[in-house]
Amino acid sequence: MNIRALMRQLNQEKIVFLLTVLLLVIFSLTLKNFLSPDNILTLMRSVAVLGILGLGMLIVVLGRGIDLSLVATMAISVAWAMQLVSQGVPVSVALTTGLLFAIGMALVTGILVAYAEIPPLFATLAMATFIYGFGRAHLIVGTDVVYMPKDMGWVISLGQGRLLGIPMPILVALAMALLVYLFLKFTKVGNFIYAIGDNLAASRIGGIAVRPILVLQYVLSGAIAFAAGVITATSVQAMNTRIVNSNMIYDVILVVVLGGVGLSGGRGNVRNVIVGTMLIGVLMNGMTIMDIQYTVQNVIKSLILLLAIVVDSVVNPRDEQTGQQGDI
Repeated sequence: MNIRALMRQLNQEKIVFLLTVLLLVIFSLTLKNFLSPDNILTLMRSVAVLGILGLGMLIVVLGRGIDLSLVATMAISVAWAMQLVSQGVPVSVALTTGLLFAIGMALVTGILVAYAEIPPLFATLAMATFIYGFGRAHLIVGTDVVYMPKDMGWVISLGQGRLLGIPMPILVALAMALLVYLFLKFTKVGNFIYAIGDNLAASRIGGIAVRPILVLQYVLSGAIAFAAGVITATSVQAMNTRIVNSNMIYDVILVVVLGGVGLSGGRGNVRNVIVGTMLIGVLMNGMTIMDIQYTVQNVIKSLILLLAIVVDSVVNPRDEQTGQQGDI
């Protein structure tokens, strides 16, 4: 009886958290210095950007959307901003320009989804291709990698600085997680996003301005992508635009779905993203220490993503309205 009661209390988030603890125990017993403070900080720092992007994806997925253009927006907007700085443009102006580019592209995406009613999967996939192609052809011509100029000023500290011994990328990720939590929990717009994801038709009948809020979701996602890009670029002192063609966008989806955010919309929170990011961070760190090939790591992550989507389809079954909204 006690076991049955325990099983009823378990959900995907709790199961993933328990798996994370289990992996921590296994790796700490089998891998030397896995639980050392330096390695734990390295682990958390390595997934900070992934967690930030997961927050952007969370906002969109809660409203029954998906944003496959996140990584393209991140890479091109920040690479262009750094190139402007290297050409003599003031840092503040360059960063503002990059941010406006990211928001502008996200605004177009939101309009395509909300007003043209193009399914999010196809709209964001097309926008990802456009952003990358346009950026490489007209904004950062002739190079795959844009290196960070020396005169970036205080911005460098966002990726390389420390506060009380904790790397700034970790603190920025935690701060953004808090902001997104407060936005979703305590603002009317945040509550409307949940309502739209739960039942779009009822939300429209209830007087919620559905289309503008759908657009706002993508705008917020684009702004968060730019912030993640700044952290990435200042951490490694460069922005490699070829990251757009990597598996990073699937890693973002993985941490969101794995943590328990429902792809059918209206279910999930910041805590789910944090739990999913923790598990992937521990897993990737352990596989790296064991010197597992990168391609094998991708296979393992792909299988985990497939399993997470299957679990999500069982826990959060789709309905006819979900299919009409272009849910993946």
